[in-house]
Amino acid sequence: MRNLTLFLMMMSVSLNVFAQEAKAAEPSFFETMIPFAVMFFIFYFLMIRPQVKKQKSQQDFLQTLKKGDRVLTTGGIFGTIEGLTEQYVTLAVDNKVNIRVLKSHVSQPVKEG
Repeated sequence: MRNLTLFLMMMSVSLNVFAQEAKAAEPSFFETMIPFAVMFFIFYFLMIRPQVKKQKSQQDFLQTLKKGDRVLTTGGIFGTIEGLTEQYVTLAVDNKVNIRVLKSHVSQPVKEG
């Protein structure tokens, strides 16, 4: 028990000395901001930028839709575009079966074959 108490007292003293030394050499504002800037750039180039590029390509795809295109919806429905409005797309999914979906839910074109 005495050894544990002695050990804790020594740790307390060494931590106090370390804390006093750390206060003497305080980093500047810019030095503390460098890690945050590096993290921001990493997040930007690994997460934000690719997502923005993907959204832009999806918007371009939705703008170029035309009647007769074969597409896949986000719900997994394959169909051929029969009609287009500003918000909706009418898809022919089978003989005499048409459905109307939001234009934003058309996910990708379908290649034949």
